[in-house]
Amino acid sequence: MQKTWIRTIRDLLMIAAASVIYAAGISFFLDPNNLAPGGVTGISVILNRLCGIETGTLYFLLNVPIVLLGLWKFGLKFMIKTAYAIVLTSTFTNLMAHHGALTTDPLLAALAGSVLIACGIGLVFKAGATTGGTDIIIKVIRQKYKHLKTGFLFQCSDMIIVAISGFIFKDLNVALYALIAVLISGKALDFVLYGGDEAKMIYIITQKPREIGRRLLEDIDVGITYLQGKGGWTGAEKEVIFCVVRKQLGPKVEEIVKEEDSSAFMIITSANEIYGEGYKDFFAETL
Repeated sequence: MQKTWIRTIRDLLMIAAASVIYAAGISFFLDPNNLAPGGVTGISVILNRLCGIETGTLYFLLNVPIVLLGLWKFGLKFMIKTAYAIVLTSTFTNLMAHHGALTTDPLLAALAGSVLIACGIGLVFKAGATTGGTDIIIKVIRQKYKHLKTGFLFQCSDMIIVAISGFIFKDLNVALYALIAVLISGKALDFVLYGGDEAKMIYIITQKPREIGRRLLEDIDVGITYLQGKGGWTGAEKEVIFCVVRKQLGPKVEEIVKEEDSSAFMIITSANEIYGEGYKDFFAETL
């Protein structure tokens, strides 16, 4: 019980720090330079110019129905930390907005803002939460349309928002700088979460191999292999789940394993080159 409380407090403090970092990226760099970095944040920046409501307030209001959708689809346990992150992010975004931009150079703003946002999102993910917005919407969409890839859906939503920003601001350069921010943020987030590794090779030893395997197949469309193992002390036969996933899906695998069997034994290693179906041809370029 004590360890649970310590872990919860640590996660809440991490989310608070992440919210400050995320809000700094928006208020000091992206928002004052008309850069809409995709997602609900980008929509909030655009709507701020149309209606004058503070960006942080719009970020909160837009996330309210999304959080309710998440509560309906995924339950209170999944959403409580996410709601906490949303409230803090919207609050800090409004507080910092009064200080104005730290740079008016759009390229520097895109670089700095996107890196800060990526760091904030990465810390939120590590604390077991999300920043709400399109993360939840895409998760819901994939429940019904499992053939659609998560990365593809994120790219589509971000491109649409960036295109709309160029139309609203009547400036192609602004849209292109926002696109730079989106691309850099994705790369920076990968680095925050996974370092320089290209993919993850995962072994999962659990009492619930079939339940975890089913969710890996259905929820995130990951191919798995069941390996036959035997306990060294007990001599009991058991199934070991083996899978290789792209680095972006690593946290999702961990989340599923924790939800299904918190006592599972999981080994995660780096996999820099993967050949075969779903990855690359033997003679293709290195990942």
